[in-house]
Amino acid sequence: MPPVYAEGSASSRIGWELPPFYCPFNESLIHPKAAELEARAVEWIDHFGLYADPVERAWGLATHSADFTSRIIPYGDVEAMLLFVEWNYWANAVDDWQDSGSTATSTAAIADHSARLVRAIEAPGSGLLPPSPLTAALDDLVSRTRAMLTPFQLRRFSEGTRDWLFGAGWQTANSERGVMPSLNEFCAMRMSVNGTRFTLTWCDVANEISGPPEVLYSAPVQALTDAAGFIVSCDNDLFSYNKEDHQSPWEQNLLNVVAADQGCSPREALGPAVALRDRAMTLFIRLRERLARGADEPLRRYLDSLAHYVSGCIEWQNLAPRYASPRNRNSLPAEGASYDIRWRATPTDVRTDAPDIPAVAWWWEQLKN
Repeated sequence: MPPVYAEGSASSRIGWELPPFYCPFNESLIHPKAAELEARAVEWIDHFGLYADPVERAWGLATHSADFTSRIIPYGDVEAMLLFVEWNYWANAVDDWQDSGSTATSTAAIADHSARLVRAIEAPGSGLLPPSPLTAALDDLVSRTRAMLTPFQLRRFSEGTRDWLFGAGWQTANSERGVMPSLNEFCAMRMSVNGTRFTLTWCDVANEISGPPEVLYSAPVQALTDAAGFIVSCDNDLFSYNKEDHQSPWEQNLLNVVAADQGCSPREALGPAVALRDRAMTLFIRLRERLARGADEPLRRYLDSLAHYVSGCIEWQNLAPRYASPRNRNSLPAEGASYDIRWRATPTDVRTDAPDIPAVAWWWEQLKN
């Protein structure tokens, strides 16, 4: 069914029909144990009392975190995926507090909380977070994560968490100062705000991908990773626009940034915003194909994982009540609400050269190496 919004609620600046998505590997994959993962994760949530009341619980479950994980990791190890699903439910609760889009949650508060959170992961028992259901759940997650991950995976996970929290702090600092970032600044930071490396560490763990650091951290692979995170972030900005358009100052998302850059309305920004996203997708496809030539088994699996990440996120967001029945227009999420997305076979922008955005132009340079 189409998106749901209560009668009399605010109209949308961009409308309720999203442009068609260009994604040539949209295979609609989902893990066969998705329902089991959801049931076990909800049991964990209720055990720790993660949500304060039934309404908060309903909106927490509306993130469909098990569906998200099952679509971006369609063939992974169930126990690793379960832990990641639980991390996602927990992280969404923290993200909704941090990414408030207002000065109610200050940059200072986020910096302080972020430091305490990272130390809780890296040094369990530090006692830096106050007792609460969220803290108890975090302690459980940290204990099980440290038991499951190798030291290298754990280091990557803590770095990914730092990157996510770093992005959240930067975004809140902009809101606090009433600053809309430039397009170049936005492109440089959006993957951090989205928690790209937080997520991809778990994709590697669940998919049992263990490539050598000199490959994983090589410039071409890092460029491809950034491009994947940017595409996912752009898509998230489309799906989440209507759930955040009540915020003041305006949310720092792709449409509002492009609108400010070009002096137009968010609706008018849809065209150039999607064109930039599609241009990044074309780069992602070309660079992924180049890296696949002569790649060993771990790298090939990593490249496949990135494609699942991009396509799975589209499918998940299309169906998640968090987006299709946004909280700022509904008292409760509506199961079955969907954006009923459409697909397109070609990009809206067919150019293959780098855009005039210095922060990401280096991705295209990797095609020459």
